[in-house]
Amino acid sequence: MRKKPWMITQQWEDVLFLHWPVQPHELVQHIPKELELDLYENRAWLSFVLFKVSRNRLRFTPSFPGVSSFLQLNVRTYVTCNGLKGIHFFNLDANNALIVQMTTIGHLLPYRRAKMSMKKEGTALSFTSSYQNPKLIDEALTVTFEPMPGQIESLAFESWLVERYHLWTKVKNRLLRIDTCHSQWRLQKVNVTIHHNTMTPFIKALTPYNQPIAHYSKSKNARIFPPVLEPKKVPSR
Repeated sequence: MRKKPWMITQQWEDVLFLHWPVQPHELVQHIPKELELDLYENRAWLSFVLFKVSRNRLRFTPSFPGVSSFLQLNVRTYVTCNGLKGIHFFNLDANNALIVQMTTIGHLLPYRRAKMSMKKEGTALSFTSSYQNPKLIDEALTVTFEPMPGQIESLAFESWLVERYHLWTKVKNRLLRIDTCHSQWRLQKVNVTIHHNTMTPFIKALTPYNQPIAHYSKSKNARIFPPVLEPKKVPSR
C-alpha cells in the first residue's frame, strides 16, 4: 500500500478512542449487506474516535488556510470484506463547512457539519460536539479526558480495535474501499468522564453513560488513498 499514490495527508492530534461492546443484531442492520461484522469473542464493537486534524492537504499541494485544520468525531464499527479487516463509518462529524461540502460530493462519505470545541487545561482536555439531527434527537457528546503517562503494551485486543487500515462506503449501490497508511498506534491509558452522550440513537442498548474502554494517542501522521471499487459478490445475509 505504501507504494500506491496517496491522495490526502493529515496529522491527527489528541486522539481519543472510546469503545463499547454491542450485540451484533444492534449493528448488522445498519451496515451494507456486502460487509460482515467483525466480532471479537462473539461481540460487535462500536467506537467513537475524536481528534484534531491539522496539516490537511492534497498530494502535491500546500496546506490552505480554512481547510488545513478542524475537529472531527467518527462513529464506527468493525467489519470485514473480501478477506480484509476494516471499519464502516456511521457518520463522520466535523466543524468545518468546506471540508464537509468537499467530502460529501457524490455521497462518498457520511460527513456532517457539527458544532465542536476542544480545550486543554493542564494535562486534561475537554471535547464537545453537537449535531442537529432533523430526523432523530440531536446527537451530542461532551467528554473530558486526561492521558496517563507511559505507553501501554500492544496487546491483541487493543491492536484489533485500533489497527484498521481499510474503510468501506457505499455509493449508488456500489461498494468502495478507501485505504489509509500510518505507523502503528502508540497508545496510552486515559481517564475519561462522559458528561453527555446521545450520539447513537439507533442503538437502543447503549445508554448515554455506559463506561467505554478508552485509549489515547498524542499524534499520528496518516495518508489516505483514492477509493477503489470492490468486486461485486453475493451477500451472505
